[in-house]
Amino acid sequence: MATETEEHAAPDHPETGGAAPSSTIPSSLAHPAPHAPRKQVATRIVLVLAAIVVAIVLTPWIRRMLRTVSTDDAYVNGHVTFVAPRVPGQVTRVLVDDNNRVKKGDLLVELDKTPYLVQVDIAEAALGTAKANLAAAIAQTRGVEGQMRSLRFALERSIESVNDQVELLKSRVATLNGQQATLTLAQNDYQRALQTGDSGGLSQQEIDRRKQAVAVAEAQVASALQDVHQVRVSLGLPANPAAGESLITVPADLDQTFSSVREAQAKLIEVAAQLGIVTPFEQTPRAMVDNFKKRAPGGNVDVIYNELLMLAPAVKQAEAKVLEAQRQLDQAKLNLSYCDVIAEIDGAVTRRNVNPGNNVVVGQSLMAVRSLTEIWVDANFKETQLADLRIGQEVQLDVDMYGDRHTFKGRISGFTMGTGSTLALLPAENATGNFVKVVQRLPVRVELIDYDPEKFPLFVGLSVTPTVLIDRPPTGPDAGKVLQPSIQAPLPQKPGVGGEKAE
Repeated sequence: MATETEEHAAPDHPETGGAAPSSTIPSSLAHPAPHAPRKQVATRIVLVLAAIVVAIVLTPWIRRMLRTVSTDDAYVNGHVTFVAPRVPGQVTRVLVDDNNRVKKGDLLVELDKTPYLVQVDIAEAALGTAKANLAAAIAQTRGVEGQMRSLRFALERSIESVNDQVELLKSRVATLNGQQATLTLAQNDYQRALQTGDSGGLSQQEIDRRKQAVAVAEAQVASALQDVHQVRVSLGLPANPAAGESLITVPADLDQTFSSVREAQAKLIEVAAQLGIVTPFEQTPRAMVDNFKKRAPGGNVDVIYNELLMLAPAVKQAEAKVLEAQRQLDQAKLNLSYCDVIAEIDGAVTRRNVNPGNNVVVGQSLMAVRSLTEIWVDANFKETQLADLRIGQEVQLDVDMYGDRHTFKGRISGFTMGTGSTLALLPAENATGNFVKVVQRLPVRVELIDYDPEKFPLFVGLSVTPTVLIDRPPTGPDAGKVLQPSIQAPLPQKPGVGGEKAE
């Protein structure tokens, strides 16, 4: 009932505005709870701790954002070698299947060798025939060589014969002069005999004898003159020389222009042509003989003929046939070896599409071999991320296949000379002028460092998240560059015949 008393007593105190006296206020409202400041302190502590935690978590992330460049548009790539036959044929055996690991030189596919063994036998027979023809050509050339030796001697003998005839002409002229002197003496004796005979100093018998001596001397002069004419005619000269010339006058080059000498020279030129010696007919015989001796030091004729034998057209042609037959045999053996299709690289077999009994042609894809060691990462960075990228920078590679279990290491090895859109099969065209700027991506090649396919193999096409550590200095070849230097490859040397050095 105390409550009712208090309610009735309230109007008795108008100065308080009808409010209850302080003595009647509840203690919970008049004195606040002592633990309210503790809640505020706790809240502040929680906020500070949260800020510290956020700072601890975000600081590495911010530092990573400032010191690295990363992208999630990257994948594993690698070399692939397509296995194709070099010769057509029927498949007899296939020794591998998909996913089999092979090494360089391992036999993959075997073709039927029977047709190629026949071709080898045919080529070997052709080579034997060519060698026999070469031996025959050498023997024939030896005969031509002997004939040339004989004709060369005949030419020299012809020249000597002309010179002998000239000397004989001189001898005959000298004899003629002697006979003429004898005739003159006989005539003088006869004239003196006639003069003496008139005076009775000589007998008629002596006069007749001296007259007979004149007749004999005249006959001897006539005979000697005929001998001189005979020699001159045999030398191609007129019997009687022109006015002002003597009987012994002959051209200085008679031994080079005489018909028999020219005939011997023509025969020698004809035979020499079979040995590959080309001599103009305008060349004098003496010059021809001298030039022939100059072909070897010291004029050794045997050495000259041996060289001519090896350079004779018939021999060279036969040697060319032997070489051609040898090359055909080599090609036949090479085609036979191509029946064994082998692996050109170490790797794993994929895309096998050949079976025994299939007929294959040259260049037909039988399977593919992907390399397990020649692996790299193609990372497509945005063009806004390329400013700080350089060759040689270290890259951390996170592969989705392994997650946090393993992080691969790599380095930037080069930049592709074109963005993905320009290198596409159908590049975008903006000829109409309706150009909309889109951030392009440039493929960047990252090579792996200390990659071991036995422990953590990578497969082509796997997703990769590369992170480039731009705060570390580039290392390795072409470090710090954007473009790789040009490769100065040495020029290939021209091989000689049969793979030997060309002379």
